This record gives sequence, C-alpha cells and structure tokens, in this order.
Amino acid sequence: MKRTELIENIKRKKSFLCVGLDSELSKIPQHLLKFEDPIFEFNKEIIDATQQFAISFKPNLAFYESLGVKGILSLEKTVDYIKKNYPDIFLIADAKRGDIGNTSKMYAEAFFKNMNFDAVTVAPYMGSDSVTPFLKFENKWVILLALTSNDGAFDFQYIQTPSNEKIFETVIKTSQTWADENKMMYVVGATKANMLADIRKIIPNHFLLVPGVGAQGGSLAEVAKYGMNKDCGLIVNSSRAIIFADSSENFANVAHEKAKEVQLEMEKLLINHNIIS
Repeated sequence: MKRTELIENIKRKKSFLCVGLDSELSKIPQHLLKFEDPIFEFNKEIIDATQQFAISFKPNLAFYESLGVKGILSLEKTVDYIKKNYPDIFLIADAKRGDIGNTSKMYAEAFFKNMNFDAVTVAPYMGSDSVTPFLKFENKWVILLALTSNDGAFDFQYIQTPSNEKIFETVIKTSQTWADENKMMYVVGATKANMLADIRKIIPNHFLLVPGVGAQGGSLAEVAKYGMNKDCGLIVNSSRAIIFADSSENFANVAHEKAKEVQLEMEKLLINHNIIS
C-alpha cells in the first residue's frame, strides 16, 4: 500500500485505528471452540464487526506460532480473508523480526511475498543489513521498533550515548539513511506519549505505529497532541480493549461498539488538527 492510499483511508474512514488480532485461544468466547478453526472464526467476526472503523489490522505472530501448524493456517486464512474482502485495510505482521541479512531476506519473503502483509515490525538491534532486505519490496513497509511501552524499555532504549542522545534517538536518526517516510514507520508506545514531541523533531513526516492505548492505559488525546502531523501520521493500535471486551455470543457486537467509540474520538482529534473537516 502506498503512503497516499493510507492517508486517503484515514480521511475517508475518519479514523487511524488499528485493531490488534492478539487472538489467544484461552480468551476467545467458548461457543467458538466447536468450530474446526476457532481462531479464524473469532478473527472473522471481529474483522467484520470492526472494519468500518479501522484502517488497519495487526495480527501478533506469537499467538499463532504458539499453536503450531494450526495457528499458522489460522493466520493465513485471516490474511486471505482480509485481502479478499477488505483490500483497503493496511495489514501489519507484528513479528518483531531482525537477523543477519540472508535470514531477514527469508523473513521478508515470508511476510511480503507468501503471506502478502503490507508491513512487518522489525527489531533494529543488529543494524542495517538486518533491516534492508525488508525494504526491497515495492509498496511494503518496515515498522522499526524505536521506543516501546514495556517496563524493560528503560534497560537499553534510554541509555545516553557519547553524542549525548538516547539509544532510541540514535536508532531513529541512523535508520533515516536506510529508507524515507514512504517505506519506513516507527513503533512508539502510547505510554511514552510525552516523548513524541521530541521524536517528531527528528521524524516530522513519518507514520508512527502506537500500541498501548486501551488496556495498557495510554491516552489517545495525549498521543494526538504530541504525535499527530499534517497527514495524521499515526496508526494507533488497540487489541484487548476491543477484541476481548466481551466473551459471550454477543462479543462481535460489543467489539463493534468499542471500535466505534475509539473511531468517534479519533474523528474529533482529526477535525481539531484540521486533517478532516
């Protein structure tokens, strides 16, 4: 998907919501367990119920890989279902890959060529040769881990370098030589919203994938205040607060309402920032 298409979808849907498909078997409604593939049935209902309010879906690979071959088949069916029925959706593989060049090349082929994701999250720790294989695919995106919302982020990401900048700032600045805002996005956790202003000084035009809104306690208003740019520039993810809001047979309707609530708040923020009228 091209950057212009993503921006158009945000304006058309009046939303920058990404619904995370962290579809954990032990948490899905019990009545779905009668199906041959309960994870796919759950995903399908969530997708249908929320797609009008979401610009993106983000399966977290761990929840599928943990189930072995069955989980991978559920993931492939989910991807195929989205691509066939909702081709305007920006589909993110939350995989956090990153390895030596040839291995990264295989990862890139897996996600972009074989499974047809639009973007994949990538860990930058091993440097440029672990990231550039993902950048060779046309209209595909790398979403580089920059500043995460977990407690362990303070172990490394905030370390001060000899040039008097933090490690996460070095990651962002160095990676600018690998790709521009048409190929690369960055993960910045919503619980670090106050840091977005400084990040925007480094990358004013890039899209940011922002997890942590909802169950993790991040503030959507704060994220927009510090992180929104002239094109919106934000993809804000909510997973548990939407997909596991209800465990009854009415779960999809509840997810629909939860996604709608977020979209309506996003619409107000987009209007306030003069992105839509």
